[in-house]
Amino acid sequence: MWAAGIAAGAVPVAMWQIVGPGFHRLAAGSAALIGAGALVFDAKPGTIIGLVFLVAAAAVADRPGWAATAFAVSAAGFFVSALSHGNGILTITGAVTLGAVTDEMLLGHWYLVDPRLPRWALKSLDGAAALGLIADAGLLVQRGALTWESEAFVVGWAFVGLALMTALLLVGVWFALRERGYNGVMAATGLSYLAVLTVIGATISGRSLVGHESSGLLSR
Repeated sequence: MWAAGIAAGAVPVAMWQIVGPGFHRLAAGSAALIGAGALVFDAKPGTIIGLVFLVAAAAVADRPGWAATAFAVSAAGFFVSALSHGNGILTITGAVTLGAVTDEMLLGHWYLVDPRLPRWALKSLDGAAALGLIADAGLLVQRGALTWESEAFVVGWAFVGLALMTALLLVGVWFALRERGYNGVMAATGLSYLAVLTVIGATISGRSLVGHESSGLLSR
């Protein structure tokens, strides 16, 4: 799910053509590292396809259109593998949130090298992550996962706390990007680092609330 999100988030970045091939290779490598872990625990055809097309994306990194296509096919492969475990909508919302936050953090490093890059790209990824987080929390509430009963009580509060912290960090990124100059981008990149950590915890704890099958989605 995480690998699918990173690959999917790299598609619009490649199409925007605001950074060089280095970002495409970094995104492909990051998704491949996570996808390789999925392959160890769950060697499904979709995971293999996802990894193969990540290699392709890195190979054609200097051609944004081809790279975007390879990322899209890779994301589809990972999605198919994750969806085979059920909870399809939660898989999509989790992938959007995880992928957008991770790609935002990766892309932020290019802004540290060249602060003149358009900040709307980072804001777009930040907004996508926020929407994914809201949808994720809404689905858990709609399914009645936040019952606060027995062992779910602790996990429920863990999800709420981590989700709120992630939301605050995403808001912080947005406002940091409104500051002119190098310091604003530095702050936004640092906040996105922290958001990656908190969103992982929120994703894991959230899926553990909807049963053992869902809690296995992220590790797989």
